Amino acid sequence: MQRKTQFRDVFYVSDGTAITSETLGHAVLGQFPLETKQMTLPFVETIERAEHVKNLIKQAHEASDSQPIVFYSVVIPEVKAVLEQSSALLYDVLNVLVEPLRQDLNLEPAPKLQRSHSINKDAASYMDRIAAIEYTLAHDDGISLNNLDQADIILLGVSRCGKTPTSLYLAMQFGIRAVNYPFIAEDMKRLKLPQAIEPYRYKTFGLTIDPERLHTIRHERMADSEYASQLQCETELGKVESMFRREAIPYLNTSSLSVEEISTRLLELSGLKRRMC
Repeated sequence: MQRKTQFRDVFYVSDGTAITSETLGHAVLGQFPLETKQMTLPFVETIERAEHVKNLIKQAHEASDSQPIVFYSVVIPEVKAVLEQSSALLYDVLNVLVEPLRQDLNLEPAPKLQRSHSINKDAASYMDRIAAIEYTLAHDDGISLNNLDQADIILLGVSRCGKTPTSLYLAMQFGIRAVNYPFIAEDMKRLKLPQAIEPYRYKTFGLTIDPERLHTIRHERMADSEYASQLQCETELGKVESMFRREAIPYLNTSSLSVEEISTRLLELSGLKRRMC
């Protein structure tokens, strides 16, 4: 018998960036037939901010009459104590691993703020990440095709197939300089690899998506437009995928993948190393 899909409010809370809570939470929730409304709350470092978060969780509980789900990674004891008073299903994503490791190693952990670890560990690495983000923003959505020799990866695909969020995730998390270039309706008449990208085809990858999914995404942005029509989506994707095959450009379907999964698969395909901790 098929189970009824539940709805839950989901909170990702951290005294750092909340990326760990989000990543683990997404992976776990993906195993269940849940509809969710999600909120990410990073840098919860004070009792005052923790009280605010607790109040948001309380409001969500009262509005839906179902206990919210909270994935949290907080090491400040006073802040953690406030959050753990919340009327919610609470999952400490750090303690799930820290406690078994403490027992196995017979060592007491020495908690510290997550973000201080990544920044202080290697100042040069931190500056590399900032430079990668700036480069990626300057080369987003076909803004510029200059300095492609500095790019680590170049992503191609139709509009709204996931190029921008993937590029930014690669830059922010791994310090990778990403370029992304969209094929628009005008390109479809004589679709080919852009001349500026041709010398760098060895680091070029395509992103594609199912027509139905693309139609849904575009319809939310520009309802009832030719741009969002099912026929336009099918036509663009058909031509772009044919070009990928013709030019031997490896490509990945993003329809059922999170940005984390897309990024990980691209790292595997390209052989790029993760530069960030």
